[in-house]
Amino acid sequence: MRILVPNLGSTSLKYQLIETDSETVLARGKIDRIGGGESQVVVWETGMEEESRTTAQIPDHRAAIKILVDRLAGLGGGGAASDGISAVGFKAVHGGPRYCGSFPVDDELLAAMQEFVPVAPVHNPIYIQAMQIFRELLPGIPMVAVFETGFHSTLPDRASFYGVPYEWREKYGVRRYGFHGSSHRYIAQRVPQLLNRSAEGLRLVSCHLGGSSSICAILNGKSVDISHGFSPQSGLEQSSRAGDLDAFAVLRVMDQEKLSPAEMGRLLCQKGGLAGISGLSNDVRDLEQAAAQGHLRASTALAVYIYQVKKHLGAYAAAMGGLDAVAFAGGIGENSWRTREQVCSGMEFLGIHLDPESNRFRSPGDRIISIPGSPVTLLVVFTNEELMVARETLRVLSAAQAA
Repeated sequence: MRILVPNLGSTSLKYQLIETDSETVLARGKIDRIGGGESQVVVWETGMEEESRTTAQIPDHRAAIKILVDRLAGLGGGGAASDGISAVGFKAVHGGPRYCGSFPVDDELLAAMQEFVPVAPVHNPIYIQAMQIFRELLPGIPMVAVFETGFHSTLPDRASFYGVPYEWREKYGVRRYGFHGSSHRYIAQRVPQLLNRSAEGLRLVSCHLGGSSSICAILNGKSVDISHGFSPQSGLEQSSRAGDLDAFAVLRVMDQEKLSPAEMGRLLCQKGGLAGISGLSNDVRDLEQAAAQGHLRASTALAVYIYQVKKHLGAYAAAMGGLDAVAFAGGIGENSWRTREQVCSGMEFLGIHLDPESNRFRSPGDRIISIPGSPVTLLVVFTNEELMVARETLRVLSAAQAA
């Protein structure tokens, strides 16, 4: 089966076409700056030695998706979209309490996502729109939403409950959900392979560090705690997201500034986190460069970020009764040796001993970066969310076919 996995951003569209029998990537691509004049189109397909790079006028996501569908249709040889694409799997974000898992895309699912737009204002609208467009352009092609909350459906009550009136949970779905599920699921499966041991009994902390970051406690291959909560804007202070914040601080500012809930939501999403603290950038690379040049607020933003990662790491070791492995993934986790070094510094009391040389070594593959014999194994794992979405999509469709 050939499963298309699109990854949508506000002005971008990335995708992979995966052959599930061999789990081979048949095609991948990226369209940037959608709606911003000339868009950049990057494409690679089986048989191509190098990526193709072109520019085009792509006014909106519908036009971008149409280009993608038309291009992949030819890969099947018949010229029809169904020849090149067997199914579409979406890395969906928030569907509320009813949709914590992987489900066929239908009107009820889209309605649930629409209900949670105020909770996931950056992600849900673009995926709702994309699902509707793909349904129009690919009628009859099965589509599955793989919700980022699904991997965290195993959270015990003690980790998922908030200290709020119980009826809020029942009426409004107020609970800790957790996100980055596809990445954490991949890490939960990949680390035991790298360590040549079973996931049973493995106490693993997964650090997905990037433009969006989260820390996950994984015990016996299952999520038992997660830094994200009710919304993707919660958890660590990161990029332009405020992270965990005392609700009464929000109420205070809303009252003083006469802000509506929608206005406060936009403020917390766009001007919080590292961008808010530094007043400079939401990108760790920019902040590292500025901090090296003496920018005090950039240094403070980085210190806050590192501290939050370390604090969650230690807390999750306590929650699981110990620690066997820590995996770093995501754009920052995979590429920033400084971040990994700072997170591990001073954590020797937990059995964490980083090998500085292995940590600084640049490699495109997964690797161990702890010293030999370290009680806790430290790893860099190049996460593969698209593969997880393809596997989940295949599982849902196979189950439906067998029913």
